[in-house]
Amino acid sequence: MAAKIGRVSEPRPIPIESIDDPRVDPFRNVRDADLRGRDHLFLAESELVIRRLLRTPQRVHSILLSPNKFKRMRDALGDLPESVPILVAPLGMMTEIAGFRIHRGALAAGLRPAPGELSFDRAIGYLRQRESFTLLLAENVTNVDNMGGLFRNAAAFGVDAIVLDPTCCDPLYRKAIRVSMGHAFSVPYAISDDWHADLRRLKSEWRATLIGAESAPGSRALWELTCSPRMALLFGSEGAGLSRNSLERCDAVHEIPMTQAVPSLNVAVASAVFLYELSRARRTRASGARGKPRR
Repeated sequence: MAAKIGRVSEPRPIPIESIDDPRVDPFRNVRDADLRGRDHLFLAESELVIRRLLRTPQRVHSILLSPNKFKRMRDALGDLPESVPILVAPLGMMTEIAGFRIHRGALAAGLRPAPGELSFDRAIGYLRQRESFTLLLAENVTNVDNMGGLFRNAAAFGVDAIVLDPTCCDPLYRKAIRVSMGHAFSVPYAISDDWHADLRRLKSEWRATLIGAESAPGSRALWELTCSPRMALLFGSEGAGLSRNSLERCDAVHEIPMTQAVPSLNVAVASAVFLYELSRARRTRASGARGKPRR
């Protein structure tokens, strides 16, 4: 039997005694790291989010914890490779290093996907062979809170993958990760190089039904949505909505009927309503199919 590679069982903390220790450089002034994307890393914060990151230990670069957080998270750290340093520093020192307080004693640096890993075919091409799937497509979503909400909603309603157009913000921004509750690590996603070509491919090659979420002339009420095995729900930004070219490629366009005083919802809320309705329609359809007598 081959020997086990990496950390055997008990994680060994590395005490940090100075804020100038170079081993904490990935965590230094974290607010700036979102803008610089330093050393191809992303930053994650809070115990819950980091526990989700630890499910893919190959993505972990290093961890910085307070003594209390290390004790709480010891059970989840044993599967990390020995090459991943587990740094432990007093809570006050962590705040000095990071430059903010809301980390609650738990920070992790993760490895960003390599160039090409997020391409349409490489990231989600395996779904093409499935009989059914649900995709969430986002166009020009630049608000990090909304981006995090999309990933959390996708995880909640069993979306198979997210596809982002090139103008969308980075789902691995620290705040987007936090809002997603760590589901930016669990939901597969791709970043399209050619948005409208990929929309055409989804319809012609993947045989997906493309549904636009937009309040526009001719939009049908959401509850009139007809579900199919392969669904792709397309959302735009709250202000601009979907582009004309994207709308023209949709098989149908649906809206959430609302009062005239509130013409739209932000994309995170709207996606949750759409995904719930799709889930409900599919359950109803499946229940009806089971109840039909055999001929």
